[in-house]
Amino acid sequence: MSITTEKALATVDVGGAALHTDPVPAAGRRALPAPLQRTGRILLAVFTRTVAIVALLAVWETAPRLGLVDRTFLPPFSEVAVAWWQLLLDGQLAEHAQASLGRSFTGFGLAVVVAVPLGLLIGWYQPLASLLGPLLEVFRNTAALALLPVFVLLLGIGETSKISIVLYACTWPILLNTISAVRSVDPTLLRLARSMDLPAPRIFQKVILPASVPTVFTGIRLAGGFAILVLVAAEMVGAKAGLGYLVNSSQFNFAIPEMYAGIITISAIGVAFNQLLVAVERRFTSWRTPTGN
Repeated sequence: MSITTEKALATVDVGGAALHTDPVPAAGRRALPAPLQRTGRILLAVFTRTVAIVALLAVWETAPRLGLVDRTFLPPFSEVAVAWWQLLLDGQLAEHAQASLGRSFTGFGLAVVVAVPLGLLIGWYQPLASLLGPLLEVFRNTAALALLPVFVLLLGIGETSKISIVLYACTWPILLNTISAVRSVDPTLLRLARSMDLPAPRIFQKVILPASVPTVFTGIRLAGGFAILVLVAAEMVGAKAGLGYLVNSSQFNFAIPEMYAGIITISAIGVAFNQLLVAVERRFTSWRTPTGN
């Protein structure tokens, strides 16, 4: 077959329209290598997660310089970053952060140890729920900060009162979510376990606990946020160290960049703590079937 015949066969006339079969476009549509695809997805995810923060920082930097806000009360972000760096170099930031983290982690850890077993028991045993239900309703609707003066009066202004207020604030989201987790277990699973003549402790171990883990961790993550927020408020009253004390003293001394540096540090710690809890939750709920994309 001649070259001219091959070229003619490569062009097929369908209904008066010529369909050209050219191998070059097909090669151009070849998929990218897998490493490049993964890199592209990672870059897209990083861009999606950071674009809003970068835009906020850009507005923060330009608005005071353009006179849109008074830079005395809202200095540019670059000045806040310089103040944060200076606090880090002279050790003040590390000292205050260490004091706050020690108090918040201690109160949070005690809340997990106390609230999770108690919530499992209340959710599983109805007589205990009926006995403690009214008391729980009273305390769950009493804000932790409203009781801060009571904790200070009873326990003093030292470490005990601050850890106790964090413990109180973190207990309720963990306790209530744990109770809800036990009570919302799929009844079909319970009927199936009972049909296999499993004893109650075995049902609790094999059915109740695994099904409750996701909701329990929801309460733990909520408590993690409360541990930072409530502690900062407590440190503004009668404390000599901590991020809340740093923010409060910077405001009184009109060191506005240092004040914003403390606020940014509190936010960063809260985000990091939440991500840590998310990673732990994924580790304990790896058996779950993922939903969505």
